[in-house]
Amino acid sequence: MARIVRPQDFVWLLLFSALAYVSTNRHPLEIPILIALAALQVLEPKVPFFATPKGNVVSIFLKLAMSYVLIGVTGGLTSSYYLILLLPLVSAATTLGQVGSAFFTLLCCGVYVSFILLIDPTQYEIEADARQELYLRLIIFAAVGYLTNTLAAATREQSRRFQSVAEQLAAANRSLSEAEAAVRRSERLAALGQLSAGLAHELRNPLGTIRASSEMLQRSLTAENEVAREVAGFISTEVDRTNLLVTRFLEFARPLQLRLAPVDLTRVLDSAVAHLERNSPHYDVAVYKNYAPEIGQLPLDADLMERVFYNLLLNAAQATPPGGAITIKTRLAGDTAEIAVIDRGSGIAPKDMESIFNPFFTTKPEGVGLGLAIVSKIVDEHGGKMAVESEPNKGSIFHVHLPIRK
Repeated sequence: MARIVRPQDFVWLLLFSALAYVSTNRHPLEIPILIALAALQVLEPKVPFFATPKGNVVSIFLKLAMSYVLIGVTGGLTSSYYLILLLPLVSAATTLGQVGSAFFTLLCCGVYVSFILLIDPTQYEIEADARQELYLRLIIFAAVGYLTNTLAAATREQSRRFQSVAEQLAAANRSLSEAEAAVRRSERLAALGQLSAGLAHELRNPLGTIRASSEMLQRSLTAENEVAREVAGFISTEVDRTNLLVTRFLEFARPLQLRLAPVDLTRVLDSAVAHLERNSPHYDVAVYKNYAPEIGQLPLDADLMERVFYNLLLNAAQATPPGGAITIKTRLAGDTAEIAVIDRGSGIAPKDMESIFNPFFTTKPEGVGLGLAIVSKIVDEHGGKMAVESEPNKGSIFHVHLPIRK
């Protein structure tokens, strides 16, 4: 109910009721016009049409027309209701610009002066005092219109400033949240990296012993003992798989040694796309490129960054149903180059958004959970940052922001 009835409505009704109470009752239309003006003033904020530019102008014209009739039926130039013209005048001055305000100010003055035409010059003559009073009223109309428009323009400018500050604060809050998430991710990566490095070094020696023993066992077994030879082969295969996992642990934990050089970003992206098409032909997806030509060379380690984009493209291909499409898009965003890998696949559950860059977190049955962690680490080492947008069953967008100069 609070949205339908406002405190201002009671004020308007009280004011127009007071006008009706003290009215001179010179004409039967006097009270109905006051009621119509009150109804329009109260209903105007509640009717969506009047909130549009066209509806606002219509409302002002309606007020002007009713004010004109009210003044006309209550004495014209001698009517005590002449100040009712301030209603459309102030409405125009507060909602329209300088041109619109000036137009309606002149129109209100012209409407009031037009009552002179209704005077029979053979019977009545406008004396000097009356002319002076007329000029005074017109000047007051102009002054009120100008002052109201000036105050309204200052208020609108102040509102725009507040809106701009609010938008800047919202952007700063988003940046702060992203920065806090990046710091938390970096702290987790550092702690888990140290743990991974220690575990990897401890596992390397026994793995080497197991593999050497399985090879010796294979060589010592006769051809007739097929089962034992097959089991020894399984041991070697699983040791190789575990050793590869240990290698990835070490890659994640070991500090990166970047070899930065000016590199054409599109060449790195094209290499990543070619790598995906060459090594993962079973993914039936199309890759669309949308490169911004204004992005020139960037200081990058080309091999590491190709690995970043290959991993992102591979994840997108795995999430995209057969026959789907992936888009890789670049654009210039201030002093950074933004690369977006867009898929229209299964998306990421909201509960997993905070964890996707954590080491060992994965939603894939056979995943290890180091791919995105290593990708994030490489981007961080380049002085960039990563962000992700995702909606379940609608797809994901991975953003990579890289500094143009380092």
